[in-house]
Amino acid sequence: MPAQASALDDDPLSDDAITADFRVHQRVHGHRYSLDDVLTAWAAATRSPEARSVLDLGSGIGSVAIMLAWKLRGARVTTVEAQDVSFSLQTQNLERNGLLGRMVALRGDFRDPAVRGALGELGPYDLVTGTPPYFPRESSVASTDAQRTFARVEMRGGVEAYLETAAALVSEGGVVVLCADAKKPGRVTGTAAQLGLATEHKLRILPREGKDPLFSVWTLRRGAGTRALTTETWIARTSDGARAPAQHELRRFFGLTISPEAPSPPTRPRRADEGNA
Repeated sequence: MPAQASALDDDPLSDDAITADFRVHQRVHGHRYSLDDVLTAWAAATRSPEARSVLDLGSGIGSVAIMLAWKLRGARVTTVEAQDVSFSLQTQNLERNGLLGRMVALRGDFRDPAVRGALGELGPYDLVTGTPPYFPRESSVASTDAQRTFARVEMRGGVEAYLETAAALVSEGGVVVLCADAKKPGRVTGTAAQLGLATEHKLRILPREGKDPLFSVWTLRRGAGTRALTTETWIARTSDGARAPAQHELRRFFGLTISPEAPSPPTRPRRADEGNA
């Protein structure tokens, strides 16, 4: 859409480290990768370290896929993204990190039968990941920026659509890892049970000690049979607001330093006549 295409031209880009060796461009005033992406990639890499074929659904600018490509060096990674502006940034990020040779990036909505068919021809996949939007459309105020709206609000559907596609494309014994609203676990467990996916692990993400969970990262498995669901809690910040030790461990996992980094400069200065997105 023209509104999305112009967003990439009108907004400066930051240049940010995502692993020890890889960097990503992302819009300063658009949707940016965040903790849910990092923890989904971390959980996927730790729960399925031997994966050789990976599919990332709704991959945005490529953040989860790029982190997994760095950590799972022998894996073939496939991405699919519907948004024009996000897909454009994703292809830039794959190219700049030398990943086009070992990754396949498809443009389209994975709910579209034709796109689903193309993904199926490249599968099945040992590991399927996703970071669905989890703000209901009927109770959310859309952002004036399309990229941010589609990343946060269930404009095309939510976790159920991700689970349905993952269940159709993951291999027997394969793993599905995705994040979801911590307040509505039944949307994951109920849908997974209908699709033959066993819920294996839940990671509850607390933004700060003493706070309610912000979201959960789920690990599910195809054909795992019935097994007890294990639950862990991950805390981002201590009660005084400092980064918790788990945050430092997360950075080390992707080869990043734990010292504070200076803000990344935009790659293109904002003109005086440009307003905020």
